[in-house]
Amino acid sequence: MAEAVVGEEPWTQAEADQVVAELEAQRAELASQVAAQEQELAGLFRDAGDGAGPDAADLGTATFERDHELTLVSGERDALAQIERALARARDGKLGLCESCGQAIPKMRVVAFPRATLCVSCKQREERR
Repeated sequence: MAEAVVGEEPWTQAEADQVVAELEAQRAELASQVAAQEQELAGLFRDAGDGAGPDAADLGTATFERDHELTLVSGERDALAQIERALARARDGKLGLCESCGQAIPKMRVVAFPRATLCVSCKQREERR
């Protein structure tokens, strides 16, 4: 577990276990959502060739729906990968440590966003790139 941020108490095992439990619950929920979205997307691709030739408006709508579903699935897969990375870091005893600079991530950040693997300053630096 990470050292405490100045002015904070160090992580207790119970706090760490609670974060891991939250991550595991999020992983289960997201995995279910991704599976459902992938089925819906497969249906959209399968149904794309049905009929005697859709008009341009129907084709545009179908294309929009497929693109939208692809975007949703991609975002959910990214979130699932973040959760897996955070769980791996927790198993390695690095819960609450920034994977970039190695400094402690404030507890409130980890509690609010359990997938956080970067401290605020490293995350801001990453987003500027």
